Amino acid sequence: MFEEQLKKAIQDEYQTYYWYKSMLGLTNDPTWKSYIEHAIIDEKCHYEMFQQLHYMMTGEYVQNLTKRPPCKNLKACAKEAIGEELEATDLYKEMFLNTPLEQGQYPFFIAMQDEMEHAIRFSTIYNAL
Repeated sequence: MFEEQLKKAIQDEYQTYYWYKSMLGLTNDPTWKSYIEHAIIDEKCHYEMFQQLHYMMTGEYVQNLTKRPPCKNLKACAKEAIGEELEATDLYKEMFLNTPLEQGQYPFFIAMQDEMEHAIRFSTIYNAL
């Protein structure tokens, strides 16, 4: 179960990284750009930490990841991002408590905190548009 959740988390972080990159071109506002760029950097970090944890557990990295379609409407994507970030927070809390490796707690704690921050940032963007 944990390994499947970890694979899903890796896929989700990969997709979110590229999806947020597609959001950057939809705004010229420097504040919104900085919020999105911050989330992009965090998502890449989460992806890398989760891949490393998967490697520690299995000796393999998760391969053949897929991208989601790019964002076309900033407000709609910001709204969707809020829900996804909050869902990720719940998943990472569960995974933090159930990780089979002590070293696994750190990446989930960091990701859980970052996802809450992202939800706030995207909520701010959504409410301003």
